Formats: sequence, structure tokens, C-alpha cells
Amino acid sequence: MLDNMIKCDNVVFKYTGNEVKEERVAIDGVNIEVKKGEFLVILGHNGSGKSTLAKHMNALLLPTEGKVYVDTMDTQQQDLLWEIRSKAGMVFQNPDNQLVATIVEEDVAFGPENLGIPSEEIRKRVDESLQTVNMYDYRRHAPHLLSGGQKQRVAIAGILAMRPQCIILDEPTAMLDPSGRKEVIKTITKLNRDLGITIILITHYMEEAVEADRIIVMDEGKVKLTGTPREVFSKVPEMKSIGLDVPQVTELAYELSKKGINISNDILTISEMVNALCQLR
Repeated sequence: MLDNMIKCDNVVFKYTGNEVKEERVAIDGVNIEVKKGEFLVILGHNGSGKSTLAKHMNALLLPTEGKVYVDTMDTQQQDLLWEIRSKAGMVFQNPDNQLVATIVEEDVAFGPENLGIPSEEIRKRVDESLQTVNMYDYRRHAPHLLSGGQKQRVAIAGILAMRPQCIILDEPTAMLDPSGRKEVIKTITKLNRDLGITIILITHYMEEAVEADRIIVMDEGKVKLTGTPREVFSKVPEMKSIGLDVPQVTELAYELSKKGINISNDILTISEMVNALCQLR
């Protein structure tokens, strides 16, 4: 388990309503290992359990049954809570819910201040984190004046300033326009590739998942598919049966293949499609 950043060991989570005494199983016997430095994407439609699982990965929720370990620490050990959350930071769907200060640099400093980091080190971390997400020039701006993509990058900088080994992003681009989505995905890809930070991205945008090392597809609280983006997206009928799409070029390749055209069905990008079509001539 030493190389694991996150380990979910037969995790079950049940929601219990206040008015109705019926339990709803949101996660049903999930076993996942996330390696240090990995870029993992978790896909699934609404109600599949993916966001509930994400909240287990930094102890916002605790399993009803089974165990979750963050860098070998059991999330159910209350005395390790601060250490767990400083190792595995969380970025949510709406950046407005994570921005707490009236100036960008003060917002980024908020997490390290709560960890009791000395002032000089905080200053260094704030500057470095804002430079990493290309928001240093906006350090004295008011967050409410920023675009959605810029706000989300400031929220990521706030997590980065706490020096996490892992960042869990729960649909961070869901409320953004296409250019904002591109900004955020470019940022988190850079954090993974350049800094070696473990990334766990929860999304329903198939194009965002293409960059991942590995994809997990969830449905009805269970893991239904797992593999590289090429392996998972080439299973078009299985993805459709779960109610999910695949990248448009992958679907086009699948449909062309069905029509008898000799083309690979694991194409992920437009450039791959262009190359494949050129080779047909």
C-alpha cells in the first residue's frame, strides 16, 4: 500500500433520510487504488456515486462499511483529520463556495494560515501557487471580478498553497464556459505532469478524460469499467448502455467501423482521426 495515494477497501456508503427511514446505497462495495502521481478520472452520470466517492477521499464523508486510506492513513481516525486534508485537497464545482476573502492573495493565504505556517513561508507559498496557475498578476484583484475559469484557478491555488500531494476535483468545470473549462484542465494537467501531484478528476465531460492515465466508470454506486482512456472509450456499446457518451471522434470512428470502413475504433483525438483517414487512401 506504500505506493498508493488513495485506497478504497470494499467501501459502502448509505444515505439515511430524516423523514423517510429508507436507506439509499450511494456506494456499493467499491475497491480502488490510486497510485502516487497518477491522473485518474472518475466518470458517471448524476446519481452514479462519483461525487460521494470523491468526498470520501479527504474524509468529508466516512464509509458506512469498509475503509478509505489516504497515504496509508485511515480516514476514520479523527486525530489524523487535519493531516489527511492537508495531503488530499478538494476543489468543488462552484468556486464561489471556496473563495472566502476579498482579495485574491488573501484567499490563497487562508489555508496555510489555518495550518499555522509562518508568515514568510505563507508569502512564498501564495506567490508560487498563483504563479503556478498563471494568476499572479491578479493577486490584488477582488475574486468577484474574475471570470469563472479564473476563480476556479484561484481556488486551485488556495489548495496548492497547503502543499498537498493529491488534489481531488469534483466537477470543477461544470459551471464554466468552454474557454474556462480549457483553462482549468490545462492547469490541472500541468500540476500532474510538472509537479507530480496526484490528480483525481470527477467529470461528465468525456473530452476532459482523454488526458488521464486511467479512467474509472461508475454506475449505481459500483465500478463498471476501468482502464486507460483508449481502452474505456473503445467500449462504445458498454458506455452507451450506462448512459454515457464517448468523445465525438471516438464515436465517429466506431460508426465508420460499423459501416465496414477499415478504421481503428480506439481513436481519441482529431489528429488521430485525420491520420487514420489519410492512411485509407
